[in-house]
Amino acid sequence: MYLSKVLKVLYSPRKTLREVIQNPKYIGPLLIMILFIATSVASEYVYFSKYYSEQLIPNGTNATILDEWTQNSSFWTSPNANITESSDAINGTIYGNASIAFSAQNSSQVSTNLTGIGTVNCSAPNSFDLLSFRTKWTNPQAQLENVTIQMFSLNSSSDYFSSDLTDTFSNATYDTWNNITLQLDSPTWNASNSNADWGGITGLQLNFTWATNSSNSNVMLLIDGLFFHGPFESFLETAGSSYLVDYGISVIFLFVITWVLFAGLIYALAKAFKGKITWRPLFIAVGFALMTMFVESLLVGIAYSTLPTIRVPFELLGGVQGEGTSALNTISNQTWLVSLFSELVLPIVIWMWTSALGSIIVRAITGFSRGKSIVIAIIAYSIVFFLTFLGII
Repeated sequence: MYLSKVLKVLYSPRKTLREVIQNPKYIGPLLIMILFIATSVASEYVYFSKYYSEQLIPNGTNATILDEWTQNSSFWTSPNANITESSDAINGTIYGNASIAFSAQNSSQVSTNLTGIGTVNCSAPNSFDLLSFRTKWTNPQAQLENVTIQMFSLNSSSDYFSSDLTDTFSNATYDTWNNITLQLDSPTWNASNSNADWGGITGLQLNFTWATNSSNSNVMLLIDGLFFHGPFESFLETAGSSYLVDYGISVIFLFVITWVLFAGLIYALAKAFKGKITWRPLFIAVGFALMTMFVESLLVGIAYSTLPTIRVPFELLGGVQGEGTSALNTISNQTWLVSLFSELVLPIVIWMWTSALGSIIVRAITGFSRGKSIVIAIIAYSIVFFLTFLGII
């Protein structure tokens, strides 16, 4: 019976709200709140199951700085260079505020070793089979003559894969951050022996040689933002099921605060207009009017279900200005219609609909004119609407 009355708000609002005001009971609004919570959580589930983000190693010890290997010089060793932490670093959302600096005197070579990274599965496919890092040298001004890399496995220095990166660095320039991405577990790599295993990478070595014949040459090399990446996981897998529980709790608070605030503003404005108004029937009738919140969450969930699989790649996760433009354009092309509907068109329609239901409630309780009732309802719900839009409630 109560479910029938709740649904009648959608197609016979005037009659239903008058009946509610004459016989106010809380079970109706509570049922609407349950429906709203269920569809909101379901919509969020659909949304998170559509978006996939590229996974990174390291994934950081806090929410913003992920590249811990190039924040802390203790991960690095070198047979011919001094190692320090430099404030000259990549400006991005996950890169922190430091890089690792290698300085060598009277030399045109630098060898660097990264250890203590645990074991990383780089065996293609569906693994961390991409390696990205940034390099910059401020001395010498000469071009790089030779660059090689070794990827160690099974905690043995004799079990590794090697590759010549000289061609990869052919366009690298002096005093500029150069972005390098390498495909691992590919034919470009040579195994030292049959024990070398891409499924258990434990460290790496980079060797740089500059084109200079001067024995008095000095080297200053910086490395930042070193990550393994490649596999994609849905936002839902990344966040975990506990996120949906937390989201459901936040939705309860949203409904209750909206309910109390909308009813309270109508009550205060009606009193300001010298109207006679009773709190209980007003409060319960406003709870019925919030059936529009259930409809909105239901339609948003349906809209989300039409989205294709959205992949958020490493370039976008890094947040470096000017990078990931192509990926961002692809995502925008895939989502613009759903975003337009769920973030602009639908909220405006719900605002108009809820304000209209509020005006019916005001008129039924106070006996105000239709115009005055509409003004009170629009002012009251507009305040709620903008507080929600601004994230205050």
